[in-house]
Amino acid sequence: MPSPKTIEALRAFTAERDWAQFHSPENLAKSIVIEAAELLECFQWNDAPNQRKVEDELADVVTYCIHLAGVLGVDLDEIVLRKLAQTRAKYPVEKARGRATKYTELEP
Repeated sequence: MPSPKTIEALRAFTAERDWAQFHSPENLAKSIVIEAAELLECFQWNDAPNQRKVEDELADVVTYCIHLAGVLGVDLDEIVLRKLAQTRAKYPVEKARGRATKYTELEP
């Protein structure tokens, strides 16, 4: 998860520019999708994408995710670990190990 130092740097950057006024949950969610598409574009038609470009686009996605978590007042560690527990229950090791099968298709 992002360090408190990173989160504070992002908050300061936003505050210096008075951009928080534009950070509605809807706008931030849109920005996440847009940046994720730009990240995906790095891999379009390219088996060896530019590493720096991939990192820059990934940073944009993560940045908007951090902003959205802040606006929603959620703790990223908490929600990721909660979701991991849910996913762990859907994909038990004994059924899912080494398989890319959707949980609804795993054998009982």
